[in-house]
Amino acid sequence: MRNSRRGDVDPFIVMDVMEAARAAEDAGRHIIHMEVGQPGTAAPEAARRALAETMEADALGYTVALGMPALRARIARLYKDWYGVDLDPARVVVTPGSSGAFILAFTALFDAGDKVALGRPGYPSYRQILRALDLEPLEVEASDANRLQPVPADLEALDWQGLMVASPANPTGTMLGREALGALISCAQDRGAAFISDEIYHGIEYEDRAVSALEISDDVCVINSFSKYFSMTGWRVGWMVVPEAQLRQVERLAQNLFICAPHAAQVAALAAMDANDELEANMAVYRRNRQLMLDGLPKAGFDRIAPPDGAFYVYADVSHLTEDSRALAADILEHAGVAVTPGLDFDPERGARTLRFSYARSTADIEEGLARLKAYMEPRGA
Repeated sequence: MRNSRRGDVDPFIVMDVMEAARAAEDAGRHIIHMEVGQPGTAAPEAARRALAETMEADALGYTVALGMPALRARIARLYKDWYGVDLDPARVVVTPGSSGAFILAFTALFDAGDKVALGRPGYPSYRQILRALDLEPLEVEASDANRLQPVPADLEALDWQGLMVASPANPTGTMLGREALGALISCAQDRGAAFISDEIYHGIEYEDRAVSALEISDDVCVINSFSKYFSMTGWRVGWMVVPEAQLRQVERLAQNLFICAPHAAQVAALAAMDANDELEANMAVYRRNRQLMLDGLPKAGFDRIAPPDGAFYVYADVSHLTEDSRALAADILEHAGVAVTPGLDFDPERGARTLRFSYARSTADIEEGLARLKAYMEPRGA
């Protein structure tokens, strides 16, 4: 059998780094993980307890395609609590992780050959999923002056049918304020294009809170997940909020593509949403780790960074050290025992000169990782 052209997508390099780190650990080495974008904590205790209790009483079969009504209602209440937005639970679609939401959004909103604008650097799976769906990712190079976020001027001369932004962003952690986000929404709506807002790092913010696209317009598609703030990466449950006019289209696709999100994960997610004390304890760790990174990375020689507004990443320019970030990341893993991600995942053009550091793990791991990075860089004159 032959392979399809649609399936000819690039690998997700961070997964290759994870595999190299796993192999090193299997060989007996102790590796500090700064490569992967996932919390080091388990799902909240209340979530695990709720699932254990439900498993004793429920067969956990299919749910309806749009998700458990109680979970959709609780997600709608989150928008009132966090953003002051009155949201009809009917517009909430529970998905198999945010990845399932991306597939649903791209399939529901675009036809084959449509162009979807993305800021670069950005999450690599956006462009790979688009390509697999016969859509064209149109990457625009975001500037340092705009904190590596796109602005309308970057898009004016281009032809596109959709725009996707992330705030807080991966890999940079930078956020769009209300005015900047509103300008991008208007830019899309003025040309009749769809606007998709990736908000999966909402809740993980520092000086300022993240702004939801739903605070500005109802005619947007918002995607979120239980993976990051709610510490449930492996549970594969997320959600999207769509305009009423798109709801039935998304529902039909969800019925056929996924049937439903995992029932067990939905039960846990519902309980996780009320685990405020535990979730805020996780945030205290991220705040501490962020400060350690902002202090420690420059001392180790990684001093060309923008302080992240949210998420749990630091994106560093390492052009003074290398023109091959993949080789540098491999060398750091080999000689320092620290796994970091080459920027090529996020920016095929400039990523050979950048690295992403994640600080989502325990504070002890971050302290040890920074000490190892400093020791690694000292012989190099950093």
